[in-house]
Amino acid sequence: MSDLRGLLKIADSRLEEINALLTDPGNELVNELLAVIESFGGPQEINRKAQEAAQLENLMTRLQATKSPYVADLNWLMEQRDNGAFVSMPDYVQRVLGDKAKAADIDQKNAVTLEVSALQYFPWLISEARRSIDKGELMPGRFIRVRNMAEQETDNGDVMAVAAAMQIIGASYVETLDTKGTDGSNVHLGGPETITGYFGGVGQPNEYPIKWVQEYLKFYTTYGVQQVLNINPGTVLVGYLLHKLGVNNEFKISVFMGNDNPFSILWTLTTARLFSREDGTTSLIGFNLSNSANNDTIRKAAAIRKALGLEDVVRFEHHITETWKSIVRQPYNRRDELVEIAKDVPNISAKHEGGEIEIEQQLEHPSDILDYFMTKSDVEEQGLMPALEQNYIEKHRSTNLTADALTRAGIGVVCAAKLHKTA
Repeated sequence: MSDLRGLLKIADSRLEEINALLTDPGNELVNELLAVIESFGGPQEINRKAQEAAQLENLMTRLQATKSPYVADLNWLMEQRDNGAFVSMPDYVQRVLGDKAKAADIDQKNAVTLEVSALQYFPWLISEARRSIDKGELMPGRFIRVRNMAEQETDNGDVMAVAAAMQIIGASYVETLDTKGTDGSNVHLGGPETITGYFGGVGQPNEYPIKWVQEYLKFYTTYGVQQVLNINPGTVLVGYLLHKLGVNNEFKISVFMGNDNPFSILWTLTTARLFSREDGTTSLIGFNLSNSANNDTIRKAAAIRKALGLEDVVRFEHHITETWKSIVRQPYNRRDELVEIAKDVPNISAKHEGGEIEIEQQLEHPSDILDYFMTKSDVEEQGLMPALEQNYIEKHRSTNLTADALTRAGIGVVCAAKLHKTA
């Protein structure tokens, strides 16, 4: 077997061939990518603009200039944070563990990031914050958004309000760009009736990887949006190349990529390592494995991640709950499995995309992944906004149930860092 293993070694000559291809002045794909980067002023200027756009003071000034109603909500959020209105971590642990709290040994090394999806509208975050204050609950440490980007821009500065709020509460977040197959570019997808097109991938067909770069750099330099969802091998590679060329972009790989076995994970993480910078960083910061991934797969993935020096760089984002409709067979809840795996594997986030099973099945409008693709005007025309907000709050509730379960197991959680004092 040792003789066979040796055959897997990549020859230096093969790496030289790849380097020659990437640096060839005649490489049309690389030339297109470089042209887009240069049209935005080059990596240094791109990063400078993004850093300036992301500053909280600048976001607030722009929102005030447009007379956004969200300014008052953001000021309220800052006041609540500064006044210590949110439950502290010691008080939270006391509520969960009771008399055992003082003796509790909470493992922070493997602390799990609390994640919720999808935060479609900024006002939902304020509703979530009010509930958290009232019930002594934790605000998530990570938020996923799947709302149309162009629509966000024209909706009272929604994209800026969320960007500002994330800084105020101390959480990370991910946006989903519009350049994906659901915009009509993918001939397989025409709506729910052609959902089997997903078997070929949501897709960024033909010229879309370059359009994806253009859209990303627009939102990065205009609003400081740094982290975005990635669903296609082409745009994943482009994301690696952007970072290698000096742009400080970040992305997470979506569950729609279908990385559902250790070999697909080996491929993805190997490529991330190949295109990492000299300091070991890569633009891949989140890796959402397929819903079918089990704990054995996660353990093997963790071994690969550690061997490649990516354990602290790439977070495994694991679905604990899913929308009741249109994505998985229900009932689906991976909370018990998470508690088991989190004892061994660090840098995991617990993603909640649905509510609890017993609640979801009784709702008049249970959570549905297809709701993510509705325009706000359609939502309002159908009178669905209250129902969709309820769906989101149920996801928040599930997030806290997971936090409770982890705490009882002696495993730490990562929540909104600026809201929940640790002492």
